[in-house]
Amino acid sequence: MNMRTRLTLPFVLMVLTLTIALSAPIAAQQATEYGPATGTLVIVGGGSMAGTGIMERFIELGGGAEEGRFVVVPTAGGNYDREGDLRVFDEDQVLASWRERGVMNVSMLHTHDAKLADTEAFSADLAQATAVWFNGGRQWNIVDSYAGTRTYDLFHAVLERGGVIGGSSAGATIQGEYLVRGATEGSQIVMTDEENHQLGFEFLRKSAIDQHINARMRWDDIIPVIEQQPHLLGIGLSEGTAIIVTGDTFEVMGKWKVAVHDNTRTYQPWQKPYFVLAPGDAYDMKARRTVKLGDGTTPRR
Repeated sequence: MNMRTRLTLPFVLMVLTLTIALSAPIAAQQATEYGPATGTLVIVGGGSMAGTGIMERFIELGGGAEEGRFVVVPTAGGNYDREGDLRVFDEDQVLASWRERGVMNVSMLHTHDAKLADTEAFSADLAQATAVWFNGGRQWNIVDSYAGTRTYDLFHAVLERGGVIGGSSAGATIQGEYLVRGATEGSQIVMTDEENHQLGFEFLRKSAIDQHINARMRWDDIIPVIEQQPHLLGIGLSEGTAIIVTGDTFEVMGKWKVAVHDNTRTYQPWQKPYFVLAPGDAYDMKARRTVKLGDGTTPRR
C-alpha cells in the first residue's frame, strides 16, 4: 500500500462515518408509517370544544397567539349555497373566534377554484404559516378546491416545517387517507362511488376518520370501510374530543371517547370490531397497542 492509499483510506472512512451520522436523523424522520414525520395533527370530532383545552393546545402548538401564523380554511362550509350560487365567506366572521382568543396573525384561505388554488399568489400565506385549521361542513368541498394543487402541497409543507394542522368534523375527516362520507349526495353515505371523493389529504396515512360518533350514533359506521380496505386504521371521534397526533402515536383529549377500529386484533363473536379509548389514553398506531392510560399507567399487554 503506497502513501497516497494510506492517506486516502482513513479520509474515505471518515467521510462515510460522517455521512451515516448526518443521515440518521433524516432516516428517523422518515420512519413514521401513519402520522407526519415532523409537526403535529389535532383531529377533532366536531361539536363544542368549550372547556376541553383543545383549541388552547392547538394555538400553543402553532407558535402561540402572539407569535404563530395561523391560516383558517372555511371551505368545507360549502362552495355553493342551496340555490347554486357561489358562496362568499365573510372573513371577519370566520376569524372572529380566533381574534377573541387573542390570535394576532390569522388569515382566511378559501376558493372554489382549483386553478386559483394552484397559484403562488393565492397560497402565499401558507408559505409562512405555522398552523392551519380546517372548519367543519362537507369534506368533499375541500377536495374539490385544493386536491392536486400548490395549496395542497403547502398544507403538507406546514407539517414538514414542524407546524400543526387541525380541524373539526369535516376538518377531521379530510386529514385521513380514506375520505369517509365523501358522497356529494349526503353524509349518510359512508363509502361513496365517486372516485374523486374517496381520498383525503393523508396528513394521517393509512387511516379512515369519522366524527360525531356519539351524537349521531355512528359508532359502527366505518366497520365496512375497514372490511373493504383492511390496511386502514379506523378512528371514530366523539364530539368535543380530539386526538393529538405526534409521529405514529396519538393521545386522546377532550370530553368523551374515541373508537379505534383495529382489524389486527382478535374479537369475540359478541364483540364489535373496535375498542374505545378515553381522554388521556395514548395509542401507538404502528405497534397497534395502547401505550398509556388516562391515569398515567401503562396497560398490561
